[in-house]
Amino acid sequence: MSRAALLVLADGRFPAGGHAHSGGAEAAVKAGRITSAASLEDFCRGRLHTAGLVAGALAAAAVLGVDPRELDAAADARTPSPALRGAARKLGRQLLRAARAAWPSPELDALGAEFPKGAHQPVVLGLVARSAGLRPEDAAHCAAYESVSGPATATVRLLSLDPFDATGVLARLAPEADRVVELAVQAARRALDEGADVLPAASGPLLEVGAQWHAAWPVRLFAS
Repeated sequence: MSRAALLVLADGRFPAGGHAHSGGAEAAVKAGRITSAASLEDFCRGRLHTAGLVAGALAAAAVLGVDPRELDAAADARTPSPALRGAARKLGRQLLRAARAAWPSPELDALGAEFPKGAHQPVVLGLVARSAGLRPEDAAHCAAYESVSGPATATVRLLSLDPFDATGVLARLAPEADRVVELAVQAARRALDEGADVLPAASGPLLEVGAQWHAAWPVRLFAS
């Protein structure tokens, strides 16, 4: 296993399209739920324990070899918002495109053929991590970190928040992210024997509602 591969995959400069998405932060800023570093931390904590946990478990399960079709259906069932489902598939398609250039494999080719419009991003992330020789824990860490780093970076742009304050938020959440990864991997290992239904289904209703509201805006800075 190459630890450097994990750094490449988790690098915000990896061309997977995440920079164009705010993880719900743009809608939260406009609704007044994010106004400062403190409220950003509250938002990211909630996202970590809901969307981050679900994404981490899906990604870890994909590394372990759970059928990606089953995982994609599970991701759909855990994403009520059509806008978020569309964003997740778009991000999955972009991630797969970048990953096939970085770590070409028959498994990634097969995933592209199976899902021409894109599989859910966490499912793709897990199969990419597997192709790169990474562990379930690595994929879950990537997913958990993405769930908070995207909103933190977006809020710097949306509110002109001090980037040092945003980075402090991510650092303070690191121990909680480690715990979320542990729970995600435990659930993924259960899914090997019991199926994807045992994966976490934590939800953030305001994220779903905000995504639909955001999708209807005629002008916005981020795609989601």
